[in-house]
This record gives sequence, C-alpha cells and structure tokens, in this order.
Amino acid sequence: MRGRGVSHRQAECPVARTVDVIGDRWSLLIIRDAFDGIRRFGELQRNLGLAKNILASRLRELVAQGILETVPAADGSAYHEYALTAKGRELFAVIVALRSWGEAHLFEGDEPRSALLDTKDELPVRLQVTNATGQPISPDDAFVRKVS
Repeated sequence: MRGRGVSHRQAECPVARTVDVIGDRWSLLIIRDAFDGIRRFGELQRNLGLAKNILASRLRELVAQGILETVPAADGSAYHEYALTAKGRELFAVIVALRSWGEAHLFEGDEPRSALLDTKDELPVRLQVTNATGQPISPDDAFVRKVS
C-alpha cells in the first residue's frame, strides 16, 4: 500500500507488486469480508474492530486500485456500499489459499473454525494448483523464470 515503507510497484516480481496492493492484513480481511457480503463501512468496522481512519484509508486504496467500488446502498438509502469489482473477485483464489493454509497449520484437529462451502452441495472448497493443461503441480514442479 502506498505511503508505507518500500514500494514494489516497479518490481519484476508479480508477488512483490501484489503485496504492495493487498499485502497488509487489514486489506486482506476487508476483501475477505467483501466476499462474505459485508458491504457497509460501519459493518466492516464492527466486524474487523478496526479504527475508522485505518479502515477509511484501506478502503480508499482498494477503490483506487480497482479492487472495490462504491455503489449505492442496496436498501435505497443515501449511504453507499463497497462491492468487489471483477478485478477484486479474481482474488477469491488468494483468500481460499490463505484459508486452506490456515486450516492446515493454525488449528488443532478438533478446534472449531469457520468453513468455506460451495453453495450447491455444501462441500468444503479446495484449491488445486495446475499448469496450463490442467495437470496438478507441486512446488517441485515449478520454477520462476527471472527477467534479469
């Protein structure tokens, strides 16, 4: 996010550029909440327990980056809401990957936790990394071709 620390906006690495935009915990949690249907400033603040100035700053940046957009309130009131754009919705796999890693490494086996389920069959959502032909791959099956 701009204004804090070193910027990676010109980095050759896509991960570095992405972290510049969504890499702080509050931005990721705002995006998570947007996927959960939380759209209003007050609801986001209550859910996250975040100071208004920090939330306002993160929302401004997410809107500026085209991840969220402001839309009229669904109830027709004078308020506005924050909705994921198409670009923002493409972060779904990122949120699923973070959730999956957290489930595997940060909970005891029987510890209660929320679950991400598909709407049709209510089965757990899983993420699988594949190559361009759809074949599953692991970290051992991939490499980064550096620009320089």
